[in-house]
Amino acid sequence: MEEEIGMYIDEAKDLMENAIRHTQHELKKIRAGKASASMLDGLVVDYYGAPTPISQVASTSTPDAHSVVVKPWEKNMLAAIEKSIRDSDLGVNPINDGEQVRINMPPLTEERRRDLVKKVKGEIEKGKISIRNARKETNDGLKKLLKDGAAEDAVKDAEKTVQDLTNSYTTRIDQVFVEKEKDIMTI
Repeated sequence: MEEEIGMYIDEAKDLMENAIRHTQHELKKIRAGKASASMLDGLVVDYYGAPTPISQVASTSTPDAHSVVVKPWEKNMLAAIEKSIRDSDLGVNPINDGEQVRINMPPLTEERRRDLVKKVKGEIEKGKISIRNARKETNDGLKKLLKDGAAEDAVKDAEKTVQDLTNSYTTRIDQVFVEKEKDIMTI
């Protein structure tokens, strides 16, 4: 039974770590006024009838802090890439110069920065929910072990360990928020 309790705790750690990683990945998509090639990660283009991520039909680079350059491997993809970027919710206007698509990042207004912080708070809250769900799943599994004959003290200790993990990961995700908020609000 001790081994099974350890497996539940390890699984809780993995789930909580995944929640942090997923939240950080989602936050990378929220631009903080700086250009980043990862802001195009969710965009797809029509590549010979198949929806394909931009990263699979072009190379992206950031020549400076305020622009992204997308250079397609096939020139006929320029218009599709430009359309995909223009139709996205990035709020940018791509410039097609016949060779590549350039995206100049406009400076963020104070109001837009506050909106982005609200969006970040929403993503952080989703991360916290994932952490709490991992705690709930683990505690439910531990309760089943208790019914199956595990020692009550061992299960109580494991539940305390899971709560400590939850507190620890919640603190970590709060720190991720503080860093991202600082990044967004810094002009």
